[in-house]
Amino acid sequence: MNSKKRYKILTLLLVMQWAFIQIIAQFPTIVETYYSNGLYIYISRFLRIILGWIPFSIGDLMYTALVVFILRALYKTIKSKKINFKATFFKITGILSIVFFVFHFNWALNYFRLPLNTSLDFEVSDYSNEELVKFTKKLISKTNEVHTFITKNDTLVVENLFTKNQIKAKVGEAYNQLEKIHPQFNYKNAKVKHSLFSVPLTYMGFGGYINPITNEAQVNSLIPKNNYAATVCHEAAHQIGIASESEANFVGYLATTHSKDIYFNYAGYLMALRYCISEVYRKDPTSFETLKPLINKGILKDIKQSQAFWESYQNRSEKYFKIFYDNFLKANKQKDGIEGYSKMVVLLINYHKNADFTS
Repeated sequence: MNSKKRYKILTLLLVMQWAFIQIIAQFPTIVETYYSNGLYIYISRFLRIILGWIPFSIGDLMYTALVVFILRALYKTIKSKKINFKATFFKITGILSIVFFVFHFNWALNYFRLPLNTSLDFEVSDYSNEELVKFTKKLISKTNEVHTFITKNDTLVVENLFTKNQIKAKVGEAYNQLEKIHPQFNYKNAKVKHSLFSVPLTYMGFGGYINPITNEAQVNSLIPKNNYAATVCHEAAHQIGIASESEANFVGYLATTHSKDIYFNYAGYLMALRYCISEVYRKDPTSFETLKPLINKGILKDIKQSQAFWESYQNRSEKYFKIFYDNFLKANKQKDGIEGYSKMVVLLINYHKNADFTS
C-alpha cells in the first residue's frame, strides 16, 4: 500500500473516530465501567512501569520533536515552492488520525466518565452564601491549626525543609492513605516528574499538566514549595483518570489532607482555603472582611508570597495560552472550560456536609 492511500484511509478513520467520540460521550456509565475502571487502569499502570523509571519526561521530548518536525516540514515546503494541497491535506489529517486515537485511547476518554461525586456517593447542589461563609470559617480554623502545629507561631510562614524531589516522592504514600478511605483512588507505581519546560510553563501561568500520550504527570519545578504538594497530587489525580480540573483539584485536596505528612496536610488545606476565600470575596465582600482577620498572619504572608511569585512572571502571552486551554477543555466536553477549576468549592462544601475534615 502506498503512502497516499494509507493517509486517505487514516483520514477516513479520523472521521469515524470523531463520530464514535460524539456517541460514546453520551454514555458516561459505559465509559466509567469499561474504560475508566477497566481498560484504562491497565494502560496507565503499564505506561508508568515502562516510563516511570526514566528521570525526565519522554512526553516533553516528544513535544520538542513534534515542533522540530513541523518547522522542518514548513521550511522544506517553503523552500520547494511547490505545494500539493491535496496530498498535504491527507498527510496532515492522516497524522492527526493517529494522534487522535492515541490521545483518547491512552487517557482522554476519561473526559466522558461519570461525575466524581457519583463514585464518592454524595450529592452535589448549589450552596448559599451562608453555607460558603460557614464552611470557609471551619476551613480557616483547620488551616490555622495545621499551620500553628508546624510553625509554633501564627505569624511565621511555613518553611518546608524537604526538597521538591523528596516531596514529589511522597505522592504514592499520600494516595495509599486516601485509598484506605476511598478504594477507587488506587495509585500503583506512582511517578510524577518535573517538566522540562518549567520556565515557559511559569510564564504561561500553569503549575503542571498530564501528557495524554505517554500518561506522564509533569509538575512545574519552579512553583512555591508550600503549594507544591497540592500540585503534585493534582497531577497524580489526572494520571489515575480524573480528567476534570475541578475534580483533580478536589482529589488532590483529599490526597494531601489524608497524608501522614503534615506539610502535605498544610498544602491541601491552603489550596482549599485560597479557593474558598476567593469565592467569599467574589460573592460576599462584607463577609470576606470579617473572615480575613481570622486567618493566621503567617498564612496570609504565604498567600501573598505565592501571588508575588506568579505576578513576577505575568506577561501578555499568558492570556492567550489560557484562552487556548479554555477552548481545549470545552472541546472535550468540559463546558465550563478553565473556570471549572473554581468548581472545586462546590465539591468541597457538598462533600463535607457528610464528612468532617478527618474523614
